[in-house]
Amino acid sequence: MRRRSVLLAVPAGLVTLAGCGDEKSDTAKTKSSSSPSPSASASSAPPPKIVDGPLPAITAGTKFDEKPTVAKGSGDPSKDLAVKTVIAGSGKTVAENDYIQANYLGQVWDTAKVFDNSYDRKTPLVIQLAEGSIIDGWRYALAGKKAGSRVLMSVPPTWGYGKQGNTQAGIKGTDTLVFVVDVQNTFNAKSSAQGKDVAQDDAKLPKVGTNTDGKAPSIDVPKTAAPTKLVANYVIEGDGDEVKADSSVLVQYKGVLWDSGKEFDSTYSRSALTSFSLQQVVKGWSQGLTGKKVGSRVLVVVPPKLGYGDNPPSGSGIKKDSTLVFSVDILAKM
Repeated sequence: MRRRSVLLAVPAGLVTLAGCGDEKSDTAKTKSSSSPSPSASASSAPPPKIVDGPLPAITAGTKFDEKPTVAKGSGDPSKDLAVKTVIAGSGKTVAENDYIQANYLGQVWDTAKVFDNSYDRKTPLVIQLAEGSIIDGWRYALAGKKAGSRVLMSVPPTWGYGKQGNTQAGIKGTDTLVFVVDVQNTFNAKSSAQGKDVAQDDAKLPKVGTNTDGKAPSIDVPKTAAPTKLVANYVIEGDGDEVKADSSVLVQYKGVLWDSGKEFDSTYSRSALTSFSLQQVVKGWSQGLTGKKVGSRVLVVVPPKLGYGDNPPSGSGIKKDSTLVFSVDILAKM
């Protein structure tokens, strides 16, 4: 079994190394099972047959990433998963288990009642297309689509919220759901920061590689005394939104010990991205990433008092009062 990230803090405020488990479940835990968003899957079902229709028309807001208005469904909906690419994008191809960033609107076929949309919140959804993280209709409808695409789909209960529906959203167990999804981006284990390289000219600080090929960057730690204060410097500066203190982020990262340069944790070695709230991680991360731009690679040097201090996670290979060095790629804000 694979080891999870050592970054997460337990509610009591101590930072711990979580036990063995499935990496893909992390994002699902950030969403309530009663959420009206597509993040709550009812149960695993056999793969659906995908058909072209019928599908209601988009009557207004017809441009990509513009809030749509969708007509009421006409007649009976398909018992299969109906999917149509309304606008074909030219970006990266979405694969199952990728994380997608998308705006969406969801409504009930029979009534055209909108039960959820991200456009009004002005915050796109970032979620993993993985079983247990999202309704199956999205998993099957969006796999193979390209970033920049607008996808219209109708999802029968079997691949939506099942016979129990979703009472919070006013969705009955017999309701077929209609979604418009604007796929802005997709991320996987090969994703990297995207931006401009920033000079690393302080010989007393580690040097981080600037490769953006999805491989782990090098971290060269100088043979000097570790800084006693937090360091958080751009290695690559992106042009996305700034991360806030209460933001959740999707990242690639690698962590090494200052004293030895030995790696103790890495998403690259697990081939799995990690997402979390900055309120759940060690203080060095929450303080160091706040204010940084999405798309960036950041060198974060965490002194013991902002890391694990004299209580490092068991089995992590981190000794007491260790200074930690991280390269962090901020892929998306959630």
